[in-house]
Amino acid sequence: MASMTDHVEVTGTGAHHVVPDLVIVRARVQCEARDVATALAESSSRTEAALQAAADHGIEPRDRRTDDVGIHPRHDQNGRKVIGYTAYQAFRLTVRETGRVGDLLKALAGAAGDALGVDGIEMSAEHTLAHLGAAREAAFADARARAEQYAALAGAQLGPVIHIREGVPETGAPRPMMARSADFAGSMPVEGGTQAITATVAVRWALA
Repeated sequence: MASMTDHVEVTGTGAHHVVPDLVIVRARVQCEARDVATALAESSSRTEAALQAAADHGIEPRDRRTDDVGIHPRHDQNGRKVIGYTAYQAFRLTVRETGRVGDLLKALAGAAGDALGVDGIEMSAEHTLAHLGAAREAAFADARARAEQYAALAGAQLGPVIHIREGVPETGAPRPMMARSADFAGSMPVEGGTQAITATVAVRWALA
């Protein structure tokens, strides 16, 4: 809180709870080879096959995103001699028809083979302007309630708003569910409960 001489500034937080209606699949393709070029080429080829399988199962371009790519050497048991290289490519898929997750994972495994690894599966929700707006309104109401308390302690009343600074909204995502193998059921149920979209605002009021 700032000086109480002519104004009061407080920070409020608010949340808007929504029911998750999307499934986020985080996966990677990892390939080993004796040389860098072969490892990278194999990883790239299998990643393209996996993403094509995702496209064939209705995952739109906007919902297919590659994350990071890398390569690192593999050493012998003594840790001295380089015996090969491991290349990897991570990607993220957004599934809008949640009942198709199991079939999608089976298709990915069929396309990428043993190189496929599933890092996690989690529920999420579309962040619409309405959702963000509701979170901001709750944050402003929280800030106003705090400001009124501070003003009352100072024997004053809140005047007009002088300045508002918004923080970056955050999402309280449910804990990811880890996949154990590529042998998935045809309809994998994924439960996510509710998800909180939060906002933070710092508001400065004049004191009257």
